[in-house]
Amino acid sequence: MDGKEVKLHGYWASPFALRVIWSLKIKGVEYDYVEENLPEKSPLLLQYNPVYKKIPVLVHHDKPIAESLVIMEYIDETWKQNPLLPQDPYERAKARFWAKFVDEKCIPANMRVFRSTGEEQQKALTEVRENWKLMENGLEGKHFFGGEHMGFADVANAWLGYWTRIVQEVMGIKLIDEESVPLLAKWFRDILEIPLIKESLPPQDKFLAHIKAHHKALTATGASS
Repeated sequence: MDGKEVKLHGYWASPFALRVIWSLKIKGVEYDYVEENLPEKSPLLLQYNPVYKKIPVLVHHDKPIAESLVIMEYIDETWKQNPLLPQDPYERAKARFWAKFVDEKCIPANMRVFRSTGEEQQKALTEVRENWKLMENGLEGKHFFGGEHMGFADVANAWLGYWTRIVQEVMGIKLIDEESVPLLAKWFRDILEIPLIKESLPPQDKFLAHIKAHHKALTATGASS
């Protein structure tokens, strides 16, 4: 379906590119994938996304769309089958809220844990665990944020469980206490076992090495500053 007219510029380890890949697969949209060699940025990427200069970028009929959550909504509105967002306006708002919550609250706190040590890290870790509790409340006792079926917020945030698992291994700390957020911990596990989600995850060994190298670079920079 419009495979030659749909291109995705991404990076293999990017959770934001994963969001778009999953959305396209759910819709059954064929596409050409262009792997960017980050941190270098191709002239084409800079042409398509001159504002933020980053991936992912979806190109549809030569028209570029940037920012992963914006791209997800574009995909949902362009290809109507297997909707990501519910019809009810209130439910749609909640789905957008939890996707944005992860971007604006969870990711910054998680990254502070990832790049810091000592007291600063402990403070960030407390914030991370508070965010998990809020996310668990957002599940409202359901199997998915989308209810009985995977929806917009589930697709947007599914990568988080994989990243958390790898980071815990790299850093030797517990980011998530499963006893305090059992429903969210179950969601982390279950969402990653869905075949469509699982088959697109980065290879574990390669991703582990990538995260180790990234952590080493960040902590070395912090130590020398």
